[in-house]
Amino acid sequence: MLPLTLIIHIFTGATLSGTAIVLALVLGATTAAAIIGAAIAGFLIAFPASWWIAKTIRANTIPSAR
Repeated sequence: MLPLTLIIHIFTGATLSGTAIVLALVLGATTAAAIIGAAIAGFLIAFPASWWIAKTIRANTIPSAR
């Protein structure tokens, strides 16, 4: 399941990082530290999210994986 998780993390990490950056900018945090912090937070939050998505995909597509 690790390869699937890593592939999903590529897309999930980019999406969550971008969303966090936009949220930081909308809230008025325009310093470099705030923007970089938001990007790192999105990247790190994407690890458990990717694992959960991969687990759900495998459970719904491979009957023996349950």
